[in-house]
Amino acid sequence: MEAKRKARIASVFFVLISLPSTCVAYRPGDIVPMSKRGQYHSSRTVWHDMIGKHCPIFAVNREVLIPIAKPTGYTGADPYKISFQVGKEKFLIPWLFVVNRKSSEVPMIDVHLRYSGSDLHGVTAKVIDMPHHYVEIHPDIHQQFWDAQLWPKHVLVRYTWFVRETVAESSIPAGGVAKIEKMAKVSRATSHVMATYR
Repeated sequence: MEAKRKARIASVFFVLISLPSTCVAYRPGDIVPMSKRGQYHSSRTVWHDMIGKHCPIFAVNREVLIPIAKPTGYTGADPYKISFQVGKEKFLIPWLFVVNRKSSEVPMIDVHLRYSGSDLHGVTAKVIDMPHHYVEIHPDIHQQFWDAQLWPKHVLVRYTWFVRETVAESSIPAGGVAKIEKMAKVSRATSHVMATYR
């Protein structure tokens, strides 16, 4: 009987160590890996890992400038779009038009990341016009972005984190609601504390 038990434990152990690690927990201040690819005409690049200074940092609101390399065969006649994969979970951000989109304003990518505890739950993004106060601080940014000869282009990305709070079922009185979700934006003060904590 004891031999069967040891054999069963050993087989379970070998199965567990042979499985790939599925641990994707993050701590505040961890770099969240991110990849990007681009498309111009019908030509797409492969996924490229982004360096840490361009990636989101877990639970920290921040803004970064991401360089966009000149696409092969670029003439300026068509829009250039990029896509991202975010986190170890590889959340996909579908194609975002960044160069030659239907706006004369400089684009900015607004990324919203949802998390709870140490888990990333989802990512959404959209391209918006860069707020005018950014353009006022850097008056040459408009000319540099739209100059067809100046590459790489730089696109401002704003990462904003939203915490998803849940209430455990055991803490709800009998007959109450089973689950309550509340989304809250991580405050700038909190992000500063988290950034300096690390």
